[in-house]
Amino acid sequence: MYRKECIAMILAGGQGSRLGVLTKRVAKPAVPFGGKYRIIDFALSNCTNSGIDTVGVLTQYQPLALNAYIGIGSPWDLDRKNGGVSILPPFVRANGGEWYKGTANAVYQNIDFIDAHNPDYVLVLSGDHIYKMNYAKMLDFHKEHQASATIGVIEVPWQEANRFGIMNVDEQHTIIEFEEKPPNPKSNLASMGIYIFSWPLLRDYLIEDENDPSSSNDFGKNVIPRMLDNHEPMLAYPFQGYWKDVGTLESLWEANMDLLGEDPGLDLSERSWRIYSVNPTQPPQFLAHSAMVQNSLVNEGCIVYGQVQGSVLFPGVRIGVNSKVFDSVLMPNVQIGENVTIHKSIIGNGTVINDRSIIGEMPPSSELTVIGEELVIPALSKIQGIFDGEA
Repeated sequence: MYRKECIAMILAGGQGSRLGVLTKRVAKPAVPFGGKYRIIDFALSNCTNSGIDTVGVLTQYQPLALNAYIGIGSPWDLDRKNGGVSILPPFVRANGGEWYKGTANAVYQNIDFIDAHNPDYVLVLSGDHIYKMNYAKMLDFHKEHQASATIGVIEVPWQEANRFGIMNVDEQHTIIEFEEKPPNPKSNLASMGIYIFSWPLLRDYLIEDENDPSSSNDFGKNVIPRMLDNHEPMLAYPFQGYWKDVGTLESLWEANMDLLGEDPGLDLSERSWRIYSVNPTQPPQFLAHSAMVQNSLVNEGCIVYGQVQGSVLFPGVRIGVNSKVFDSVLMPNVQIGENVTIHKSIIGNGTVINDRSIIGEMPPSSELTVIGEELVIPALSKIQGIFDGEA
């Protein structure tokens, strides 16, 4: 097997329980996003655009849809003989096997995969963030400073800093303290869940962590603090640009809304940094004479007879006559009947909403309504909040 300078390991096994009804059947990285993508497309596309051609995707929770989606990696130019993309679920060894116990344990269980490529560096990524980033520049920063570990960081609003792992650094970007979700943060530099490690050193730390029965086997809780305690040279790499942790339904909705407008927060049209995806085979969109569409993303295969404003429509969506959709995300193959009104909602894959229903609260309410997948909503229904067909 060809030796690689740097390979990537994408942690994609999370349940994403805070996304509730949208992750009952799929892992969080497989959740649809932005009209034609899935969340994991961003990490995979960033790897391709950064020249990293060897990627391990560590799956666990509800992996079927994600595994089928990634396939052999063709959309991201990762269908390669030497390298490419590899799906890495937990597996049984001669001495037993177990589920991934934490982020560090997930990488530990795949030491043999990493060793087979004999890399100098390992890039560890979360598969559930929305952003565009050149990992090659971060790797250059890591090598230039001869760091043991480099962690991508971004400034977050102070009022949200207690939701993240926070890095306290000196003027040279050296990490002097790491706090996991501190109640009273000393800085607002949040970890992006993007790590570059010098592999021989990380390998030793992973083995040490695995042999510690008190460890949670997590990078943020265990491995990184242990490296800091041992005074390893660790750097914070400051990132300037759009980054969103879509860990909640509200943040997922916000990230979709950020794609709209004349100056979107995240520009998906940038030719120099494409986000690649598996494109469905769908006919062109059809907008009827009665349709009115403003400030929206309407994908192929959509049929619109009604009004759409400030919304994201995935392939195969149909909106009937006199129906109105405002500030909403309609996932693939959602069918909206006639005289339906939808406000600030996320509608799951394949759900049918029959005539004269009202989904979501009218402004000025700010509550988000979310309806699960493959449901049939009867005519004249009124739904607000989270609905999965069981209530």
